[in-house]
Amino acid sequence: MPKNKKNTKKTIGRKFEAIHRSRELAVQFLYSLDIYPAQEFNSSLELFFNLEENANDSPEVKRRSRDLILQVSNRRNEIDGILLRVVTGWTPDRMVSVDRSILRLMLFEGFLEKTLPVRSAITEAVRLGNDFGTKNSARFINGVMFKLKEFFEKENQENNNNNENGNGNSDSIRSGE
Repeated sequence: MPKNKKNTKKTIGRKFEAIHRSRELAVQFLYSLDIYPAQEFNSSLELFFNLEENANDSPEVKRRSRDLILQVSNRRNEIDGILLRVVTGWTPDRMVSVDRSILRLMLFEGFLEKTLPVRSAITEAVRLGNDFGTKNSARFINGVMFKLKEFFEKENQENNNNNENGNGNSDSIRSGE
């Protein structure tokens, strides 16, 4: 392999690992918010990023993680509403907290903001489940992510059909209609 191709591959690998690390931090903080909801958000976030195990993370990793945490936190009700519609028999409050945190993050990134392809969101959610969850987390998360994929595909198809007929409501997913 030519040297420049090898360096490019290393750079891409480091970039993906940095993005993964920012998601790890986001999951950890979202989990802590779930367990201790009364904590003061901003001061807890600063303390979290200054913990010894997080102190060596790059400013870019911390910035990206902070952005994810803020965005997911701001849209938590919307995200939980979607989970309620998709996951039958498991309300968000019955899920394992870390699984719930992973699902909130990856639903946000993969389906609401679409900052990564759905398949990548599913893969990343399973990876985070393996890293942080119980022995059954990865399988549960994988199943929920595929249900989310089917749900959004169906919603998009219905919206497309309604738009073709001139009576579409493109906000039906977010408004809960």
